[in-house]
Amino acid sequence: MKLNKLTYGLETDIINGKTDIDISGIAYDSRKIEKGNLFVAIEGFKVDGHDFINEAIKKGAKAIIVQKDVQYNSEVTLIKVKDTRQALAKVSSEFFDNPSNKFNLIGVTGTNGKTSITYIVESIFRASGKKTGVIGTIGSQVNGKHVETKNTTPESLELQQVFDQMLQSGVESCVMEVSSHSLELSRVAYCNFDVGIFTNITKDHLDYHKTFENYFNAKKKLFYMSNKYNIINSDDEYGKKLIEELSKLNTPLLTYGIECKADIYASELTFMATGVSFKLHTPKGSIDVNMNIPGIFTVYNGLAAASCAYVYDIALEDIKIGLEEIKGVKGRFEVVPNNKDFTIIIDFAHTADALEKVLCVIDQFAEGRKIAVFGAGGDRDISRRAPMGEVAGRHCDLCIVTSDNPRTEDPQKIIDDIINGVEKVNGNYIAIVDRKEAIEYAIKNSKPKDIILLAGKGHETYTIIGDKILPFDERDVVKEALEIL
Repeated sequence: MKLNKLTYGLETDIINGKTDIDISGIAYDSRKIEKGNLFVAIEGFKVDGHDFINEAIKKGAKAIIVQKDVQYNSEVTLIKVKDTRQALAKVSSEFFDNPSNKFNLIGVTGTNGKTSITYIVESIFRASGKKTGVIGTIGSQVNGKHVETKNTTPESLELQQVFDQMLQSGVESCVMEVSSHSLELSRVAYCNFDVGIFTNITKDHLDYHKTFENYFNAKKKLFYMSNKYNIINSDDEYGKKLIEELSKLNTPLLTYGIECKADIYASELTFMATGVSFKLHTPKGSIDVNMNIPGIFTVYNGLAAASCAYVYDIALEDIKIGLEEIKGVKGRFEVVPNNKDFTIIIDFAHTADALEKVLCVIDQFAEGRKIAVFGAGGDRDISRRAPMGEVAGRHCDLCIVTSDNPRTEDPQKIIDDIINGVEKVNGNYIAIVDRKEAIEYAIKNSKPKDIILLAGKGHETYTIIGDKILPFDERDVVKEALEIL
């Protein structure tokens, strides 16, 4: 594709060199440059692509896009812009012929529930005969096939590439998690969203956003990008603020909830250890639903997905089938099969709010002790640690405080921060730095009817210690521990 076509409409400061040249591909990682590629230099959290321009040129880059003044010895074409992340999104979309214009694109944002909602939407759409792709925290799914992706929302180049793969596979709709980082860092710029879904918002990612308002404002950007419908949780405090603000837009607004007035809502809720039942109400009628995942958060996730199905005119019967067929999502209240007389649950909960939601569900059916094995991520928002300890201390008979991706921080220091919260509510705890040993301790010391919650890792199959990513799947740890019990 010609460089001038890729960059058409791009606001540029400087252009040096020819633009009527063929570009064979795009890269923002100099190690992935191939002959004839366009290299886009973006600033990362740890490295700056501008420092690798000469390396990219040596590997065959034909043109480069920068946002800083750079020194290089070459005849390659240089284009300078104000924001290379925006530029990367633009040229990536153009290179793959703007794929998001050719299918239904649904974005889901919020602190909790994004992953579950995407898979529930996919289940409903599948029940109605629609080919649907999923993009999110646990990777991408293209027509039922799993594709690994690095971030909750991939970088714009990879994102547009996945969109293109979906189109080639006949996908009609794509439902994707849209993280606050992706909105702030332009990963989803030049994406044509039909529908935006808001779940809820609680304190998270303040290590990056600095303030809660910044975090909320980043999330809010999605709803100014969608053109068919915005779907908002009317029970959430910030959802109410969004409803008031978004009602002034031309994009239609649909609300869902349980407690407050909403367009799509649930009544007659019945909670069980194996799931939850409720009556689903929509402007086109009502229907009884029995979902196989317990907890009130399951009802909210189901309502969000049902709302999305409603705006695409999917029949109530197909919505019911899709809601009832979903058996769970990896790492989201995932019950680990075992033949013992206690229960082990793996969940991704890594904030105080998410942890409390999961423990409240467990409260509804627990017969024995409640034991939580959890930690907090290193090099992340320190203020979330003590509140997590408080929540676990209030709900659990025993808190086993351990490591969870300590990264470059001292694991014991992170644990001490959490314990401050546990002690504040006089909770019972033990500290075990090694997460494998912590899980083994919980299983070895279990009693009949106990419920052991392994919180924080969820779908992850690795641990990050220092700058190393090491294999670590809690399912394997549990299996080994059960075999020697």
